[in-house]
Amino acid sequence: MVGVYIDKLYRAGSEYPYVLATKVERGDTLILTGPKRLVDPAARAIGVPVPTSFATDMVWVGLGTFLGGCLGILAVTVGGVPISLSTSGGALIMGLVFGWLRGKYPTFGHVPPGAQWMMDTLGLCVFVAIVGLNAGPSFVSGLKQAGWGLLVFGAIATVIPLIVGFLFGHYVQKIRFPILMGVLAGGQTTTAAIGAVNETSRSQIPTLGYTIPYAISNVLLTIWGRSSSSSTTDPNTRLVR
Repeated sequence: MVGVYIDKLYRAGSEYPYVLATKVERGDTLILTGPKRLVDPAARAIGVPVPTSFATDMVWVGLGTFLGGCLGILAVTVGGVPISLSTSGGALIMGLVFGWLRGKYPTFGHVPPGAQWMMDTLGLCVFVAIVGLNAGPSFVSGLKQAGWGLLVFGAIATVIPLIVGFLFGHYVQKIRFPILMGVLAGGQTTTAAIGAVNETSRSQIPTLGYTIPYAISNVLLTIWGRSSSSSTTDPNTRLVR
């Protein structure tokens, strides 16, 4: 290591402060500086050199998306109601699995930071645009029929669970604030919220609290939605307006 210096240490994708007594764990990434003739053999002696190109491993990205979609398609029928994670929930679960593999063995599945930022930003903008386009016509017609009370009661039904969830998670379960924000965003199945939380915190750690509540909320929405629709389509049920 004469003439070779450790510039930075990354752990789980984030820069990790280190001292002389810091123990290097499996999956850590060291940034070495020095003459190339010394850095290359030092990197091979320490571990496996990590690719530093700007190319994205699209096979890795495509495989994760494909397996996540297959996982989300699988459904279990309970009481005549099919329950599944949905393709989005399956993709989130598989993203955690692939991210864990990448953290343990960062020698494959390379996605440069610029590509990650592009995927996050473009994906979030497209998501918000599609939701707005789909919700616009039904929102206007619903507002005409139900009046402004629809907005008031909708706001109450949205804010109260968030406040209760925050107080319970913060004071009872002692969940760290960034992860707790991810939990609340997942409980609301709001991708835009987790995007804003990650951007504000400049970290992907809040996503750890987002994934499982998002999947559970999607399942519950499916069950309750199908239960309410099946009850209203019962031929023995009469609707009174």
